[in-house]
Parts: sequence; C-alpha cells; structure tokens
Amino acid sequence: MLLVLVAAPDGGDMGDSRDWLSLTLARRGAIADARLRAALAASKLTPRHVTVLLHLDAEAACQQVLVEVLEVDPSVLVSLLNDLERSGLIERRRDPADRRRHIVEITTAGVGTLQDVGTAVAAAEEELFAALSPAERETLGELLGRVGVHRSGDCPRSGLKAALGIGS
Repeated sequence: MLLVLVAAPDGGDMGDSRDWLSLTLARRGAIADARLRAALAASKLTPRHVTVLLHLDAEAACQQVLVEVLEVDPSVLVSLLNDLERSGLIERRRDPADRRRHIVEITTAGVGTLQDVGTAVAAAEEELFAALSPAERETLGELLGRVGVHRSGDCPRSGLKAALGIGS
C-alpha cells in the first residue's frame, strides 16, 4: 500500500493519505456507483439516463438548460437524449416560442420506468446505507449536496466537470 505523508500549508502534518476525505469519498463513491449500476441493469439505463429522467419528471426543459443543470457536454446530452428517445422514455419537440430550440419532455412510459427504477434503487440504497439511521442518511444527503458546489474563481475546472475529467 502506498502511504503518502502530506505537509499542511502552515508546515504542519496533515496526516497520511488514508485520512483524505476525497479519497474516502472516491472509494465509497465507487461502491455506490457499482451498486447503483447493478440496480439499474435490468432497465438498461445508466445513472446519467436516470438523472435526465428525474429532472424531466420535475419539469420539461430545453436542451441547453439540461446541459447546464446536468453539467455535461452538449454532445454527451444529445447521446443520452437519443438513447432515451429511442426507448420511448422522452420526446423532443420544437419550442413554439423559438423554433431553433427543442423542448424535452418525459413520456408516460418514462414516468413508469422511473417508478420501476426507483423501486430497484431504493432497495440498493437500503442495503448500501443500512448502517445509517434515517437521520444520518438525511444529514449525509445534505452534506453531499454541498460538496463541490462552491466554485473557486481560481479553478476553471471545478465542480462536477472537473471530477469527471470533462473540459479543459
């Protein structure tokens, strides 16, 4: 095992790499990702597909809004939307107010699929978070919702895009 000792900016000891929160989060994130993908396998959807459906279940949106909200490259979004449209889970239609834009809406089949997926994901989450009380799960959700939200002007690749290695 590689052990890295790191000096804090003030010269003090920050501890070893086993204590880094980002590494712990990455390891636990990989476990959560594997369980989520296993729960989604029967639906043939990826976490990104489900994220799109969840957003559209709340409200229809134009593609540009989806790019911004989901923090994905436009080409990635088009690929996701093509998959979902081929499966009959979403529909794209021209925006009557601006014919250059497409409005994306979830279909009835998409809502049903989202409900089915929700059941599978809930079972996976129950297993994944079994060691946490309901209050701890809520706190974890609140904390994770804040991670990476602060964007430093000094870091042009902050946020989700940087974590996924998207952009430059």
